[in-house]
Amino acid sequence: MFPNVAAFTDALSALPGPDEAARAAARDRQARLTKPAGSLGRLEDIAVFIAGWQGAARPKIVRGRAVVFAGNHGIVAHGVSAYPAAVTIEMVRNFTAGGAAINALAAAAGLDLAVVPLDLDRPTADFTKAPALSESECLAALSAGAEAVGDADLLVLGEMGIGNSTAAAALCARSFGGGAGDWVGQGTGVDSDGIARKIVVVEQGLVLHAGAPRTPFETLRRLGGRETAAIAGAVLAARLRRIPVVLDGFIGCAAIAPLAAACPTIVDHCLAGHRSAEPGHRRLLDRLGLVPLLDLGMRLGEGSGAAVAVGIIRAALAAHDGMATFAEAGVSEAV
Repeated sequence: MFPNVAAFTDALSALPGPDEAARAAARDRQARLTKPAGSLGRLEDIAVFIAGWQGAARPKIVRGRAVVFAGNHGIVAHGVSAYPAAVTIEMVRNFTAGGAAINALAAAAGLDLAVVPLDLDRPTADFTKAPALSESECLAALSAGAEAVGDADLLVLGEMGIGNSTAAAALCARSFGGGAGDWVGQGTGVDSDGIARKIVVVEQGLVLHAGAPRTPFETLRRLGGRETAAIAGAVLAARLRRIPVVLDGFIGCAAIAPLAAACPTIVDHCLAGHRSAEPGHRRLLDRLGLVPLLDLGMRLGEGSGAAVAVGIIRAALAAHDGMATFAEAGVSEAV
């Protein structure tokens, strides 16, 4: 999908918009349903949003898909996580066996689930000493993300990677500014000493790469991970196919921060599934211009919050498609 950096850059500069005719038809249908105008609040907006990206006045979720990308990080050596790097591989086995939260939540949301491990035996380089990924490694991760999209009509994106909340903080700081302390949080549950270590690691990474080009690709490869690059590739590929995306928490949103900093409209086909308890996520959602559907105090990752939000999206589409119009029900309209 992205054989070279130019292909990635060109794709980012050629983003299609929604089907405006489908959006208009969906708005017209909302106006004729048996309810006061606007009385279903954001459910109405969600239905129109999905209609525009699916190109159908009465959209449906037939091939909902959740994808979890997994990668390992060299910065774990600095003690930035409460868990060892081996947990990434162990959790991938748990996903495959059906025992993780995302397995249960994807099933409840009616989503097919795919797990994509990305060279787990080769952690990224320590970004305080070198770029996390080579150019070819970053392109491979972006392409793996793009290939995982498949023929979905709604896409939920999740991640697994011990150390990746530190990488996410670095991506956000380089993309949107602010100090490391503005973006670093507990992640897997580190204590105050762990947070201090994370801040130092992010600061060192930002200093080392300060002179590098501030392009989406260079930021992703220097400070990100394979799983975050894969999410970025999946979001971009979904946009090219006009597939709506439900973003998860801090790490999933941080994966597209470098893209959004250069091209804010990259989020136009995205819904924020929830607001994570990770403190940087609120700030990041504001920068992305996204209003979350849910705020449940979750901070697990895996795509878990986004999967829960799919229930809200399905409710919006059910009301939009299943309600009668005033004419069909023989109900008098407002005068």
